[in-house]
Amino acid sequence: MNRRVQADLALAFCSLIWGATFVLVKDALADASVFVFLALRFGLATLALGLIYRAALRGIDRTTLLAGALIGWFMFSGYALQTIGLQYTTPSKAAFITGTSVVMVPVLHALIGRRRAGFWVWAGAIAALVGLYFLTVPAAGLGDLNRGDLWVLASTVAWAFHILLVGHYSPKHSVGALTFTQVAVTAGLTGLFLPLLWVTKVEAPRIEWTGSVAVAVVFTAVGATAIAFSIQVWAQRFTSPSHVAILFSLEPVFAALTSFVLLGERLGGRGMAGGALVLLGILLAELKGPRPAAPEAATVGP
Repeated sequence: MNRRVQADLALAFCSLIWGATFVLVKDALADASVFVFLALRFGLATLALGLIYRAALRGIDRTTLLAGALIGWFMFSGYALQTIGLQYTTPSKAAFITGTSVVMVPVLHALIGRRRAGFWVWAGAIAALVGLYFLTVPAAGLGDLNRGDLWVLASTVAWAFHILLVGHYSPKHSVGALTFTQVAVTAGLTGLFLPLLWVTKVEAPRIEWTGSVAVAVVFTAVGATAIAFSIQVWAQRFTSPSHVAILFSLEPVFAALTSFVLLGERLGGRGMAGGALVLLGILLAELKGPRPAAPEAATVGP
């Protein structure tokens, strides 16, 4: 199995982890405000990554710190803008708008990196986007756009830049140092914004330490952050940002499957058709699309 296939499977596994945490986070947010939860999640993840990659952090240099800080800024921006938007729009609309990154990434990649995605990559991205619409949006449709939708759309731009920047910097820097820095910056910014959100009445900080909160914080910090983002940084050395965006469209598919298994929620014909289209989009991009040029072995240590 070559590195490209390993990387794509690893990125699909990231989508599985993030999708599977949906139920945990949803339950936890009944007892904790969003940014308090995020501060705990990324704070604990920073500690875990510091222990895991302590050897790599000893030799961290200024360029790695700057690269990680830039990536961390867009990671934080994605979470922050999406959270603000969710105050004014529905989860289904937010999920679909966030999914538009599947087409936003190749557009930005072409504009900034001057690398055009091929026909089959575009076909896969559009199929995945249509699938996300059927999977996340009720039959009644999106309805009128509001300011919350615009905030979520802005978060999608941030997530697209996050994918592009990870793809740009990951071959040049240590996986451990780059992952630690972006997560630490996100943790720091989340903590700094907590009082600002309180003062502006966007969100009052609150938490009640229940079992669901504790489990969700630990699982998302270790599994969905420390492990998953480490995998992403490593895997993006060997595949293109456009492929990453398409593979990440699996997240709502795995979220729906997790809800079905754990909560008994039914997908229905519309949801199943959406999931099938997402999978079709991935197959088109993987089997028909060009093989992105990527090194077969990393040149930077862990």
